[in-house]
Amino acid sequence: MHWLELTVTTHPDAVESVSELLSRYTTEGIVIEDPIELLEDGQAYRVRQGEPVQVHAYTPIDGTEEEISQRVREGLWHFASIGAHFVGELQTRAVNEEDWANAWKEYYHVTLIGERLVIRPSWRQYTPKPEEVVLTLDPGMAFGTGLHPTTRMCLEQLEKRVTPGMRILDVGTGSGILAIAAAKLGAEFIHAIDNSSVATESASENAALNELAERIKVELGELTPESAGQMKGQYDIVVANIIAHVIGAIAPQLATTVAPGGLLVVSGIIEARRPDAEGPLLETGLELVEETMIEDWLALVFRKRA
Repeated sequence: MHWLELTVTTHPDAVESVSELLSRYTTEGIVIEDPIELLEDGQAYRVRQGEPVQVHAYTPIDGTEEEISQRVREGLWHFASIGAHFVGELQTRAVNEEDWANAWKEYYHVTLIGERLVIRPSWRQYTPKPEEVVLTLDPGMAFGTGLHPTTRMCLEQLEKRVTPGMRILDVGTGSGILAIAAAKLGAEFIHAIDNSSVATESASENAALNELAERIKVELGELTPESAGQMKGQYDIVVANIIAHVIGAIAPQLATTVAPGGLLVVSGIIEARRPDAEGPLLETGLELVEETMIEDWLALVFRKRA
């Protein structure tokens, strides 16, 4: 069998919409290729902010690929007609069966985030500097490797705030990247939850890959009033990289789980949707202590009064 690779170049703020469009018509996962620059050490890269991003998807060449391509082109035309952000035309290329299984891997590289966090895809080699903290990930095509602005901001906050012995709650863990970072930075225990079995399977595998299975508890589930009540005040840092309206909907539960004097880091918030998350969190009594922004994405840090 041969595969068709579909590629769209787009503004970073349109990546979510383009990814959703491609995933509507393909079933083999989405790969997001961020613009990167090679660092002086010649081993690792850093993401260049604000530049166009390429989104890739794959579909079998089985007679349906032309219709799928046309549907995608129509969707892209509608995006372009709105004119909010740049969205390029669909580009395609055929990929041989023997190359398809690894074709997407070429878009993932060893990447430095923050001052000393290094994300290493499991198939890449890297020799770390003494001060660096290396996270090894095998995301498959279901998850990225931490390059999305919201994930990068959460990683930078964890790098700055995690100290040895802390207890961390990671809500919506995905590939487990934030939980693994917290453990590598010295957290004693990390509870990682997600409502997707694909996510929890990926997070468990990545925790084991980093030899952290004993310190990271991965659980399938949601943060409900009942489960939050059982975790009341248990965590020094709670991190939730989800989306604004979901953060707002579970604001009381998030606040409940934070220990007095502890921190809540939330992201996945597009600037226009900030009130959806911030308002409900402030209503719980949390205090906003810091905010960061990459492109139109926000990360907010709240403190629970002691």
